[in-house]
Amino acid sequence: MTPFDAIVVGGGFAGLSAAVRLTRAGARVLVLEARGRLGGRATAFEDRETGELVDNGQHVLLGCYHETLAFLESIGAADRVRFQPQLAVTIIDRDGRRTRLECRNFPSPLHLLTGVFDWEALSWSDRWSVLGMAGPIRTARNQVRGDLRRLAASPGETVDGWLKRNGQSDRLRELLWAPLALAALNQSPAKAAAPTFARVLGEMFGSDPRAAAIVLPTRPLHEMYAEPARTLIEKSGGSVRTGAAARVDIQAGRVAAVTMDGERWAGPPVIAAVPWFALGDLFTGECDALAPLLAAARATDPSPIVTVNLWFDRPVLDVPFLGLPGRTMQWAFEKRAIVGEATTHVSLVCSGADSAVGMTNDQLIELATRELSDALEAAREARLTHASVVREPRATFSLAPGQPPRPGTATAVAGLFLAGDWVDTGLPATIEGAVRSGHRAADLAMPILRTGLRPAPPHDSGH
Repeated sequence: MTPFDAIVVGGGFAGLSAAVRLTRAGARVLVLEARGRLGGRATAFEDRETGELVDNGQHVLLGCYHETLAFLESIGAADRVRFQPQLAVTIIDRDGRRTRLECRNFPSPLHLLTGVFDWEALSWSDRWSVLGMAGPIRTARNQVRGDLRRLAASPGETVDGWLKRNGQSDRLRELLWAPLALAALNQSPAKAAAPTFARVLGEMFGSDPRAAAIVLPTRPLHEMYAEPARTLIEKSGGSVRTGAAARVDIQAGRVAAVTMDGERWAGPPVIAAVPWFALGDLFTGECDALAPLLAAARATDPSPIVTVNLWFDRPVLDVPFLGLPGRTMQWAFEKRAIVGEATTHVSLVCSGADSAVGMTNDQLIELATRELSDALEAAREARLTHASVVREPRATFSLAPGQPPRPGTATAVAGLFLAGDWVDTGLPATIEGAVRSGHRAADLAMPILRTGLRPAPPHDSGH
């Protein structure tokens, strides 16, 4: 007999949110993670030269990430992120002009429209063009609420084509829509499918103007959520194992057992919360029922992210983050809020990094330093003291039209459920999509858990 009521394979946002959901329902959950540290594709590592904990990529939350924020609250980690009061972004365009888009506290999407009309970076014709998005955003909001009588964007349509069809000027696309699409979809607007971006806009620009506000971590990623989640799971009778690959054995159309590092567990439901590219290595035994799922996973293309970390001899950013539209490195993030006031660390991010992922480290460091220096006088005056590069070739799945359909949570195997940002939540590969998938998987697994679950553990804000 296993001492656990459920097993979750994968220790990222999807797996841990599923495990916490089950734990708070009274289940004893076993979490298995192949890497030595929890967090999956949202974790941190120690920089060898500075000793700082460096995120493996800059992850940003939004005010509309309701299930993510509820997850953080449930593990006592709500104070490990910092909220904007409303959407506000400082940018420096390719001509070196610094401006700020600030959406005031008006009802949504009026706050976006008035923010754009006040934005000095745009000509009046550029500002007027934003009105072309009022109707599509309204339709996208209705779709989020379940009204599918009209579609905000057509299947097979790219983001760029959709924006042009709705009259968005070249300048507005470069300064607003393209950076937003790259950040949300991790793919060029010329490649990514428009319906998923429309869903993002429908959630960001819903009834609450704070839904579009940016939320930044104030701790390294694994400290922000992974370790607090581990603490809750283990205090509630569960267990977290890391550092070895798990295997799920399928026999006679159901989960027979899960093995890891010489141990074997049989009986409880299993939530597979591994990335799409790792799914094929997870299963053993009679896997015919999973053949369509595994074929779709193999055929799903990745989209990369490259992050260049720069340390200077003095601080160079005077804002928490800075947009650099029209450049290879689209965003720069000041890390003092995470690491401490003494750091001079800036992270520059290239999303949809097809052209950058194959460059050498030296080339990427030179490019990032040059683009930041071209934009900021403070960076030109500072001396670079250290740099590192983080590549995530399979950071997210591709959203290009023609990709295989994303799977649902239930599978053709009894007792097996899927979670992960690639599961079909309607969202792109975001933290919120991962958490929603984890919650869905936990909810589907709940009815088949063993009887006699204990009362939910009390909330402990000290986690």
